[in-house]
Amino acid sequence: MIGKKSMGRASPLFLILLGLGFFFATYNLTTMVINNRAVGKLASDESKSELLTDPIIEMPQNARKPKNAKSPFHIALTATDAPYSKWQCRIMYYWYKKKKDLPGSDMGGFTRVLHSGSPDNLMDEIPTMVVDPLPAGLDRGYIVLNRPWAFVQWLERATIDEEYVLMAEPDHIFIRPLPNLAHGGFPAAFPFFYIKPTQHEQIVRKFYPQDYGPVTNIDPIGNSPVIIKKDLLEKIAPTWMNVSLQMKEDPETDKAFGWVLEMYAYAVASALHGVQHILRKDFMLQPPWDLETDNKFIIHYTYGCDYNLKGELTYGKIGEWRFDKRSHLRGPPPRNLSLPPPGVPESVVTLVKMVNEATGNIPGWGTE
Repeated sequence: MIGKKSMGRASPLFLILLGLGFFFATYNLTTMVINNRAVGKLASDESKSELLTDPIIEMPQNARKPKNAKSPFHIALTATDAPYSKWQCRIMYYWYKKKKDLPGSDMGGFTRVLHSGSPDNLMDEIPTMVVDPLPAGLDRGYIVLNRPWAFVQWLERATIDEEYVLMAEPDHIFIRPLPNLAHGGFPAAFPFFYIKPTQHEQIVRKFYPQDYGPVTNIDPIGNSPVIIKKDLLEKIAPTWMNVSLQMKEDPETDKAFGWVLEMYAYAVASALHGVQHILRKDFMLQPPWDLETDNKFIIHYTYGCDYNLKGELTYGKIGEWRFDKRSHLRGPPPRNLSLPPPGVPESVVTLVKMVNEATGNIPGWGTE
C-alpha cells in the first residue's frame, strides 16, 4: 500500500526539479530561434541577394560589423603590358577614381600588379608594381597562370595599409561605390554558374583529398571579384599558385576545366585552407546575360554583346550592332562608340555609355 502511494504521487522536490528543467529547455530553445532569425535577417537586410543558399549564412556574431564601420580594402588588379590589357586597365582605373570617395565606399588604395617583368608606359598614370612572370614555358600558353604567382610576389613585396584586398580584373567597371562585403574571416565572392566542383568530383579529388571533407566545401567561385583579409590571402596565394600549376600539368584536369582552370584552383586552394566565402550575386553583373545594373556594384564585360537593329540578341553570331572587347585586341576602341539600338537591355547600354565617358575623358586615349 505504501509502495503504491509512492509510485502514484510525485514528491515536491521532483516537481520543482522537473519545472526547472522545462524552464531551461524552453529558454534555450527560444534563444536559439531568436538567434537564427537574427542571422537570417542579417543576410536578407545586408545582401539584398540570394545569400540564403550560402553555406556561410550562419556567420558567428563576432564576424558581424556595425553598419557604420569603415573597413577599407585595397584594389589589386593583375595585368599584362599587352595593348588589350592596357586599355581595359585605363577604363577600370578611371571608374575607380570616380567612385572611390563617394558615400558608401570602402574602396582604399589601388595597385596594378603588372606581371610582364618590366615597366610600361602607364606607370605614371596608374599606381603599378612590376612583378616577374612565370619562367618561360611554364604557363603553356595559358597566361592566366601568372595571376596567382603575381599575387604571391605582390603580397611579399608591397606595403599594404588596408586590412582587406579586392582582387579585380581589367574588364571590371565600378558602377557604384563598393562597400566591404566581407565579414571578418569570411571573404566575399561572386558565384559563377559555370564553376561546379560537385559535377567534377573525380577530378577535384586529385587536389582536394577526402580527408579535407566533402566537395561541397569548395565554393563555386574564382579569385575575382573577391574581397578577402590580407593575412588570409597570404596563406592561400602560394597554394593557389601550386594547385594551378598541378592542374595545368594534369591532362584530364586541363581538358575538363579549360580557360577556367585557374578559377577552380583558387576555389580548391581556399577550401584546402578551410576558407569559405559569402556568395554575393549582387557583387557583379555580366552583360548580355544580366539585363539590369540595379543594386549591382561591378560590370564584368567578358562576353560579347551582339544584337540586330531590332534590339534582339544574336549571341554566337556577329550582330548588326556589337560591343566585344575582343574586337580590340591590338589597340583600344575608338571614342564615342555608337549606342545600342532600341530594345537592347539597360545593362549593355550602361556599359557602352561608361566606356564612352571614360575614353572621352582619359588624356591621350588611343596612344597605348
